[in-house]
Amino acid sequence: MKNIQIIDGALNATFSLFQATDDEFGAIFVGNSDMAIIEDVFARLGNAEAGRVISPLWDRPILKSEAQGIHGTLFYGYDDLREIFPRSMREVDWDELSINQAQRELFRAKR
Repeated sequence: MKNIQIIDGALNATFSLFQATDDEFGAIFVGNSDMAIIEDVFARLGNAEAGRVISPLWDRPILKSEAQGIHGTLFYGYDDLREIFPRSMREVDWDELSINQAQRELFRAKR
């Protein structure tokens, strides 16, 4: 199982984690990406398949304190902000002007 953090505009701002099977994770995140915008998932998979892939996640919450890492981030409501994301949709590819020096060094080493 892989852990996905949900980033959305909910007023509770929980940014909860949910577990996905390897197949579900692979359907949500293309190639070696670790970030996805939900509208892109639905556009790529179609409504029925995306719903089939996403729906089971909500039955598998996991506490942050018990998670063994975050493997991906799924963004809800960021369709209008897609230009801020790296084209690769990989965390390590953020524009260096938008991250701090320690992140620059870490991300460079992981590219």
